[in-house]
Amino acid sequence: MTSISVSSKPGISAESHRALSATRVAVLLGITIFLAVLAYYLVGVDEGMMSMFGKTVVVHEWVHDSRHFLGFPCH
Repeated sequence: MTSISVSSKPGISAESHRALSATRVAVLLGITIFLAVLAYYLVGVDEGMMSMFGKTVVVHEWVHDSRHFLGFPCH
C-alpha cells in the first residue's frame, strides 16, 4: 500500500494540521470570559468605583458615552 502525506508543503507534519486541544480551548475560553466580564464591569457597573484607587475618574469618563448608549444609568 502507498501512504499519502497529509501535508502539501515539505517540512510540515500532519501534527500541525490538528485542531486545537481541549486544554488550549479551555484556556482561551477562560481568558475570553474574563475579559468580557471585566469589560462589562468597567462599562456597566463601575460608576466611578475605580476612582478610589487613584483619585481619578479616567475609567468612568472613558466609558461614559458607551454607558448611555448601552442603556446603563449614570450619575
